[in-house]
Amino acid sequence: MDAFTAGLLQRIKTTESDLTRARDEGDEFLVEVEQGELDDLHRLAAEHGVEVGMSAV
Repeated sequence: MDAFTAGLLQRIKTTESDLTRARDEGDEFLVEVEQGELDDLHRLAAEHGVEVGMSAV
């Protein structure tokens, strides 16, 4: 796995965790921010052929 792929997958994992935390805390604004970031990361992964796998979020 190259550095780009590893970094992207780590960012996705971190963002998923942050999204879950925001949902648990009821922070609707942060949920929107984190969901937008996660959507962008998934789009970037798809554009570069990076398989993300099943998300828990």
